[in-house]
Parts: sequence; structure tokens; C-alpha cells
Amino acid sequence: MRNVLRSVGILACTIVVYYTLPLGAPDAPPEIVGAAAFVAGVAGLIWLTLHEVRRFAAHLGQTRARVSGLLAVLYVVVVFFALAYYLMERNDPAQFDGLSTRTDSLYFAVVTLGTVGYGDVHAVGQPARIAAMVQIVFDLVVIGALFAVASSQIAHRLSVVRAESERGDADPPGITREG
Repeated sequence: MRNVLRSVGILACTIVVYYTLPLGAPDAPPEIVGAAAFVAGVAGLIWLTLHEVRRFAAHLGQTRARVSGLLAVLYVVVVFFALAYYLMERNDPAQFDGLSTRTDSLYFAVVTLGTVGYGDVHAVGQPARIAAMVQIVFDLVVIGALFAVASSQIAHRLSVVRAESERGDADPPGITREG
């Protein structure tokens, strides 16, 4: 329960930061600065994702905490890309069709995460399409890591139960000894 509350708290905090982050005047920085900031942000997301995967690998018995950590990475990924989309559109309105507010940007980032693609908001410009492709790759990696965490935890628990059962230390889950 504590991990669920932690995850909900992290999600709430990322949303609050997303909507309250002061973005300054709409004067666009040079394209190279925007591209460098995007690349630096993606590098930070790669580091964060690798950090969480390594933490999980080092602590197989604490899967709930690791899943919570990977979900937090997913929240940060979505908010990062939503901000990137918003700034791209604000600096060059030809990058997206149907995107003009932070909510539109967050919506597009979540729809991209779900690979739904309703079509009401879509990338038009090449930089926007590249950013969307990078998000899709990130989403697949993080979701794949979540599945890997879950499946490795199941395998870990089964091996522990099997070892305990073979030693006679404990009954498998759901099985009780009648005496």
C-alpha cells in the first residue's frame, strides 16, 4: 500500500510541476540550443532508466519498490516529452496539428505512450516526428523493463518456493498441512 501511495504521490508531483513550471517568454531559443537541451534530457532519461533497472537487478526481493521506481521513470518520461512537445509547438506552431496547450501536449504524450494515435493531435514537422519516435522507443524500453521486473520477480518467487518446498521448510502458497 505504501508503494501505491508513493507512486500516486510521484504522479501528482510530476503533474503539478508540469503545469506550474515557468517557461518564460515565448522567444524561441536557437534551434541548436533546443536540440541540445532535448538530447541532454534524453540522456538524463537514459541514465534514470538504467539506474532503476540496475537497482532492481541488485534487489530482486524488493520488486514492488522497483516497479514503483520504474513507474516513476515512466511519469518523468511522459512529462518530459509533453514539455518538449509544448515548447516545440510554442516556438514553431507548424510542428504539430491540434496541439496548443500544455494539456494538449500531455494528452499527446499519453496517447503516444499508449500507442493509440487518435489522430486529433499529430506531429507534422520533422523535429516533432523525431521527438515522437524517440518517445515511442523510450516507452517501449520502460514498459519492457516493467514486464521484465514482473516476470523476473515471478521466477524468483517460484524458485524460492520450490527450494523451500524441497527442503521442507515451508508449504507452497495456498497449501496448508493438515495434521
